[in-house]
Amino acid sequence: MGYKLEGDLLEVCDCKVLCPCWIGEDPDNGTCDTSLAYHFRSGVIDGIDVSGLTVASAAKVPGNVLDGGWRRQLFVDARASDDQMTAIVDVLTGQRGGPLADLAALVGEDLPPQRAAITFELDEGKGTLQVGDLIEATMEPYRGPTGVVTTLNESIFTTIPGTPAYVSKAETFRLRNADLGLDVDLKGHNAIQGSFRFEC
Repeated sequence: MGYKLEGDLLEVCDCKVLCPCWIGEDPDNGTCDTSLAYHFRSGVIDGIDVSGLTVASAAKVPGNVLDGGWRRQLFVDARASDDQMTAIVDVLTGQRGGPLADLAALVGEDLPPQRAAITFELDEGKGTLQVGDLIEATMEPYRGPTGVVTTLNESIFTTIPGTPAYVSKAETFRLRNADLGLDVDLKGHNAIQGSFRFEC
């Protein structure tokens, strides 16, 4: 039956502002330690409604983002039913094809997914992401002289043609995941906000 997912994304990593991965260049540190979260404002996967749920990830990108080989762990909203969790994990790991399968192809190893309490908030350009006690980030977008948020358009990760990503800075970013070898505690590094639409 396929899937149709629309919503908002928050991404934060240990690169400087702006993360080169978004335009296909090598990460600032040679590798990229990152967390990415999708909040489904509306979504159906094989007839299962996942609207209102969020899925987040912690990942270690070993080099250029397009070269793949990522190590990743997914965290599914603790409010999801078993069927919803299975559907979300299937889509994010590429088992339902389409554009998310292209993204999943960059992952060399997926650790077993976990449930987690996830806070995902966007308020007038400010973003907050918390995943259990493993991931915490607060972010603020850059603004031009008129107060309009600074945007990145037509990047390699644009999923809705013409829709911008909002260039932001993470005031705080804490990421702990022993299985992935991640222990990040930073201030003032890269963050991105945006919208997505995936359909297959």
